[in-house]
Amino acid sequence: MPEQPKEVAGIRPAPVFPGRGGPGGRPHFLRGPVVKPKDTGKTLYRLWRYLRHRRLELAAVLLLVLTGSALNLVNPFLIGRAIDGYIIPGNFRGLLHISLLMLAVYLGGAFSTWLQFYLMIGVAQETVREIRKDLFNHLQVLPLRFFDSNPRGDLMSRLTNDVDNISNTLSNSTIQILSSILTLAGTLAMMIWLSPLMTLLSLATVPVMLLLTGKIAQKTLLHFTEQQKFLGELNGLIEETISGQRVVKVFGREQKQIEKFTTCNTLLRQAGIRALAYSGVIPPLMNVLNNINFAIIAAAGGWLAVKGVVTVGIIASFINYSRQFGRPLNELANQFNLLQSAIAGAERVFEVMDEPPEAEDPPGAPALQNTPGAVEFRSVNFSYKKGTPVLKDINLEVKPGQTIALVGPTGAGKTTIVNLLTRFYDIDSGLITIDGLDIRRVQRNSLRSRLGIVLQDTYLFSDTVRENIRYGRLTATDAEVEEAARLANAEHFILRLPQGYDTVITDGGANLSQGQRQLLAIARAILADPAILILDEATSNVDTRTEMHIQEAMLKLMQGRTTFVIAHRLSTIRDADLIVVINNGEIVERGSHEELLQARGFYYDLYKNLYTHRYVEQAS
Repeated sequence: MPEQPKEVAGIRPAPVFPGRGGPGGRPHFLRGPVVKPKDTGKTLYRLWRYLRHRRLELAAVLLLVLTGSALNLVNPFLIGRAIDGYIIPGNFRGLLHISLLMLAVYLGGAFSTWLQFYLMIGVAQETVREIRKDLFNHLQVLPLRFFDSNPRGDLMSRLTNDVDNISNTLSNSTIQILSSILTLAGTLAMMIWLSPLMTLLSLATVPVMLLLTGKIAQKTLLHFTEQQKFLGELNGLIEETISGQRVVKVFGREQKQIEKFTTCNTLLRQAGIRALAYSGVIPPLMNVLNNINFAIIAAAGGWLAVKGVVTVGIIASFINYSRQFGRPLNELANQFNLLQSAIAGAERVFEVMDEPPEAEDPPGAPALQNTPGAVEFRSVNFSYKKGTPVLKDINLEVKPGQTIALVGPTGAGKTTIVNLLTRFYDIDSGLITIDGLDIRRVQRNSLRSRLGIVLQDTYLFSDTVRENIRYGRLTATDAEVEEAARLANAEHFILRLPQGYDTVITDGGANLSQGQRQLLAIARAILADPAILILDEATSNVDTRTEMHIQEAMLKLMQGRTTFVIAHRLSTIRDADLIVVINNGEIVERGSHEELLQARGFYYDLYKNLYTHRYVEQAS
C-alpha cells in the first residue's frame, strides 16, 4: 500500500488506499476538491490547435523522424548480411566496405536525430509562448469575482509550472513517442520479412505489455493530476505567507505557517510518490518482459538454425530487431511520466481559459465622454452568493459635483456600492445610471476611464515612482506627473528618496511607508482627472499630520467632481453634501451631518459610540 499520511500540526488526513486518487480528507486551508481526470482526447486536440500553425516545421520534423527511423532499421539488417555474406565466407574486404556503410548509416541517424530535436524545440517554445500569452491575456479579461474565489498562488502555478510541463513534453517527449511508434512499425515489418514464425513467437509477451500498461496508465494520470493540484495549493500558501510576512511576524505565527506548509508539502510529497510509484513500475516491467522475449527468440532461433530453416545472420539480425522492438516500448514507458504530467497541466491551463470573461459591451454601446457626473441608483439589489443578498433596494440620486459620504458599520455594503458603480460586479436587478445612461449599456473602458479610485489597500508596481503615478494616465508628461504629486502633497517625500521620481518601488511599495503609498495613489487619481471620484477609506492609512497636509489638495481635487467618500473619520465626511447611512445592505438614513445628528437615529449612535471615542483617544 502507498505510504500513509502522518498526523502533522494536529491534522490527521484520512488513509490513502491504492487507486482511490488521494486522501479522503484535507485540511481546511486546502480549498477545493481533488481534481479528477477530464477528457484527455479533448485536451490533446486543443494542444494540436496551437501546433497546427507550424505545419511546415512539423512536416520537416516528421520527415527527419522517418529518415532516422529508417536508418535505424537498416543497421540490424546489415549486421546479418555481414555475418552471412562476409564473416562466415572470410571476405574481409567486403566486411570493410559494409562496415563503412554501417558507420555512415549510424552518423546519418545521429545527425537526423539532432536536427529533428533542434526543430522541435523551436516549435515547442513558440507553441508554449502562444499558450502562455493566451492564458495571461485571458486573465486580464476575467471578472474580479474569479480572482476573489481563486488563490493567486494556484493561478501563478498554472501560468508557470503547468505551462513548463507542456513545454518539456513538446520538446522532449513528442519526437521520442513518434520515433518509437515508427520504429515499432518498421521493426515489426522487418521481423515478419525475415521470419514470420520467429516474429509470432517474439510477440507472445506484447499482449501482456499492453494490458498492464493500460491499467497502470489509468492510475498514473489520476495521481499526476492530483500532484499538480497540490503543487498549485502549495504555491498559493507560499505566496500568501510571503506577502503577509509582516502580519505573520507581528502575531508570532511563524510556527503556525511552518506547520501549514509542512502539512501541504507532505500531501504534495505523498501525491508525487504515488504518481511516480505507479509510473515507475512500467520500465522494469518492460525490461523483464523483454528479457523473457529475448530468451524465447534465442531458443527458437537456435533450434531453427540447427534445422537449417534460418541462417546465423538472420538470427543475429532478428535478435537486434527484437531488442529494437523492445527499446521503443521502453522509451514510451519512460516518457509516460512527462506525458501524463503535461496532460494534467494542460487541463489546468485550459480550465482557466474556459472561464467566462467579463461580458462584452453591447453592440453600438456609446462611450462616456465629458460626463458631468450625475449618478443614480434605482431599486438596486445585489448578492455575491446567490440567495444571500448584500444590497437591498438601494435608491440614491447624486447630482453633478456633489460629495456623498457612505457611512455604516463594517460589512454594511459601502464598498459593494462602489464595486457596482465601477462594474467590478454587475447588479442582480435594478438600474445604475451615469448622466442618464445605464452603465451596463456603455463601453466598460470608457466608464472606468471617467472614474478615479483611491482604495484603502494601495497597490504599487515594481517600477519608478514616476511611472506608478503615470499609471493614472499613461499619456501624461513628466511635468503633469510632478504637478499631480505636488497637488497630493507627495513631492516633499519623493524628492527625499535616493533617486527622487526615478526611485524604483520594490515589492508593492515595501520601501515606502503606508502613508507614502497612499499619497502616491492619490496623486495617481489626480493625474487621471476623473469626472467621478471614489475615495474608499483613502486616508485611513495616513497619520493625522499627513492628513492635514492632503486635505487642501483633496478639496481642490473634489471641486467640480462627483465624489463618493467611504470613511470612518468624522473630519472626512462632516462637510459632505449628503451623508448616506447604510446598515445590513439598506439605506436607513440620509441627510447632512447636522440633520442626522438632530434626528438622533442610527447615525447619531455611530457618531456617539465611534467617532467621539476615537477623537477623544487621539486628543489624549
